Amino acid sequence: MSSKELLKINIEEPRYDQSTYGGRARHFFITTNPLNLFVSGQSLDDAKDLVERYRKGELIQNLSEDELWQAKNLYDSAFHPDTKEKMFILGRMSAQVPMNMTITGCMMTFYKTTPAVLFWQWFNQSFNAIVNYTNRSGDSPITVNQLGVSYVMATTGAVVTALGLNSLVKRFPPIIGRFVPFAAVAAANCINIPCMRSREISHGIPVFDENGNRVGESTNAAKKAISQVVVSRIFMATPGMMIPPFIMNALEKKPWLKSRPYLNAPIQVSLIGALLVFATPLCCALFPQKSSIAVSSLESDLRAKLEALDTPPTRVYFNKGL
Repeated sequence: MSSKELLKINIEEPRYDQSTYGGRARHFFITTNPLNLFVSGQSLDDAKDLVERYRKGELIQNLSEDELWQAKNLYDSAFHPDTKEKMFILGRMSAQVPMNMTITGCMMTFYKTTPAVLFWQWFNQSFNAIVNYTNRSGDSPITVNQLGVSYVMATTGAVVTALGLNSLVKRFPPIIGRFVPFAAVAAANCINIPCMRSREISHGIPVFDENGNRVGESTNAAKKAISQVVVSRIFMATPGMMIPPFIMNALEKKPWLKSRPYLNAPIQVSLIGALLVFATPLCCALFPQKSSIAVSSLESDLRAKLEALDTPPTRVYFNKGL
């Protein structure tokens, strides 16, 4: 394929069809690939240079389609889409699996004592704050105050949920207690994401017609976007926090693990990691990144504005976020 033909490829959209679940899943398997963390800084800069030259229409000799997409995938994995700055490594999507498997594994191993609950729930929300700040939107930036309030509320919600449930489940079989961290994480997600995106709830997010023309801002679209992200995050945590408790409950009865308690955390972290490698991209793909809402479901003033157009749209589109 020649460079002139390559210039016809639209790299501003994902390579795979985002209207299908399979296409979205393939896209997120690439985006969340942990191996991207081991790519050198020079290779990332080279990928950025190639992408920017291609966007300018420069003819790049002997550039294949696969090489172009490989550079674009590396670029997307490390550089902020709005600021174009290289993102902090722990805030990148490629860090989600290794970081979450470590944090979740430790939360589920050390869940019985109050100090352990406090530390790991705090650590988890600190990591979430890093991810949210690193991936902040250029159109609706997160203020330091907003980040702080969200961080404190999510951490408090997770700790209160975990400690409260720990005290309640003492009367139940021990395996029930293993699910307390999942409840705490789910509660924190329900608090953290709406808090982080509270400005969108009050001011709305940009909505576009099918041709990509911005037609206004909608708070109803923002609520739908946030609810989709909350559902995705909870489903993402579900396999890694619901399946290992049954496995660990059985393994801990085995003599070989009873005599080697130090293996508990590594085994649990490994189990969760194996599940998250698939759960992270598959759950990110549950809803289209470019989601939509019917015009009839928009707030009255925006609906009236759109219905007054010569060719009124029936649906508008928005970026749901991650």
